[in-house]
Amino acid sequence: MKNKKYTKTSAKKMKTSKYSRTSVLFLVFLVMLLLIVIKLYFVQIASHEKYKDIAFRQHNVEKNIISSRGEIFLKNHDDVYPVGVNREYFLAFLSPRDVDDELITDVAKRTSEALGVDYDMVLQKLAKRNDVYEVVRHKIERDEKEKIAKMNIQGLHFLPEYFRFYPGGSLAAHVVGFVGSDGNEYVGRYGIEAYFDKELHGSDGKVIQNRDARGGWLTSSKRIVSAKKDGDNLFLTIDYTVQYEVERILKEAVKKYDADSGSIIVMEPKTGKILALANYPTFTPNKYNEVDDISVFRNNMVSEEYESGSVFKPITIAMGLDDGKITPDTTYVDTGHVKAAEYTIKNSEEKVYGLQTMTQVLEESINTGVIYVEKLVGNKKFKEYVERFGFGNLSGIELPAEADGNISNLQHLNRNIEFYTASFGQGITVTPLQLAVAYSALANGGELLKPQIVEKIVHANGEEETIEPHVVHRVISEKASKQIGKMLRSVVVNGHGKRADVPGYLIGGKTGTAQVANTGKKGYDDSQTIGTFAGYGPIDDPRFVIVVKMDNPKTVIWAESSAAPTFGKVMQYLLDFYNIAPTEKIE
Repeated sequence: MKNKKYTKTSAKKMKTSKYSRTSVLFLVFLVMLLLIVIKLYFVQIASHEKYKDIAFRQHNVEKNIISSRGEIFLKNHDDVYPVGVNREYFLAFLSPRDVDDELITDVAKRTSEALGVDYDMVLQKLAKRNDVYEVVRHKIERDEKEKIAKMNIQGLHFLPEYFRFYPGGSLAAHVVGFVGSDGNEYVGRYGIEAYFDKELHGSDGKVIQNRDARGGWLTSSKRIVSAKKDGDNLFLTIDYTVQYEVERILKEAVKKYDADSGSIIVMEPKTGKILALANYPTFTPNKYNEVDDISVFRNNMVSEEYESGSVFKPITIAMGLDDGKITPDTTYVDTGHVKAAEYTIKNSEEKVYGLQTMTQVLEESINTGVIYVEKLVGNKKFKEYVERFGFGNLSGIELPAEADGNISNLQHLNRNIEFYTASFGQGITVTPLQLAVAYSALANGGELLKPQIVEKIVHANGEEETIEPHVVHRVISEKASKQIGKMLRSVVVNGHGKRADVPGYLIGGKTGTAQVANTGKKGYDDSQTIGTFAGYGPIDDPRFVIVVKMDNPKTVIWAESSAAPTFGKVMQYLLDFYNIAPTEKIE
């Protein structure tokens, strides 16, 4: 009986063990099945596009058809001047498979010497014996290519390639920008090249056809062609001759006054078209990779914010005229200072002027005078006018990295001190471009126009798109515009703008010698100033608005001695170049 009992128990254990092994095997099977399912999911679903692309490339040859980058032109009398074009160069490449084994070192030596490249680099390329295409050097001029080709170096070949070339050298460099590598491809960097990169680049085409086992075209297979679209050509409002002369005058002025840098913009007040935009120091787009400091690429006229100082005073006076609070002959008594809370604001050099008209406020550039006008207008309306003149907002110019300025000090309407200082251009920041746009509104009858840098776009299909001037809104009345024009003329005749005048013409404008705010702490740096002159002419029929900015001139202090005479030279040139007849008797 004991043996029988033992036998039953053993059989039971064997049966249980058998079930356990089956369960384990079943579990292993399920795990393997699950892994296969997961793998299939990732291969067929999650990575579908990846493997589809691999299979596609294994069975097809795909070749890009490179589009031609659109070109950039300036105005040049009745013609155009190409300022950004595509120029043919050549790339040199080796076909290692075509080089005899015993000639490898000789070919490497001759190639490195002929192309001015590293010998070891060439030797490494030649070591890829079955290769047919190893690039050795790009951007070879035609003359050099023809000279090297005559050397008959085995396995060395040339192919044409196109790179951006700038015929004008540094001309309008900050407007045009350049094409450079972003690490993966060549793209527009800075200026028009960057802003319109997509339009200039166009879109590449493709040719797709089946390949044989050795990777060659199967001529009997169907070829799929996706057409390329060449880039648009851009025609700018910049005048080649004016730009050239403005750059010459600016460079001369920066050196004469030993300034750190300088900027000039010339704009048509009735259209918003920019005829010239220059910064100095500048750079040469053809050699952009040779600059020591990339900050030279920055377009200060558009991207740099600063406290403009007294050139803002005509803006405040225009507000008072438009709001009906003052006339050019309105008087007030200057005591030399204005108190606001714990602050006391004084005139430049702490002068006291006594009884003065609003015209004299501009002539003498009296801080307390424009504060008087701001008080009459009121903080709320003053802020609204500042915004309507375009300050604190982007102008929409078609150039990259535009700054909008900073008028955040005017957010608190109960802080009178912020409004008082803003009335004469301190405590708020603006760009020189914004000043040009605002002065254009003073000049043209009171309308704010969008600044325009592109005049026409010609698409690859030949279709032309003309860019029309755009009025944003009215800022002041025509009456106020005419009044401020006469007052600015008086500033040039009787005030601090005498050196901006052009004999025979009615020219108006205003100086501004601004302090430079300290970095990282309150207050201003007494060792630095920025001189600005903004104005327009002729006053009776305004054709040009000019803003001149000189950064930290060291041979003179006041803008009337640096920016004003520079303005006068530019205005004189423009009046002569455009054959504008004098209206006044020259004494």
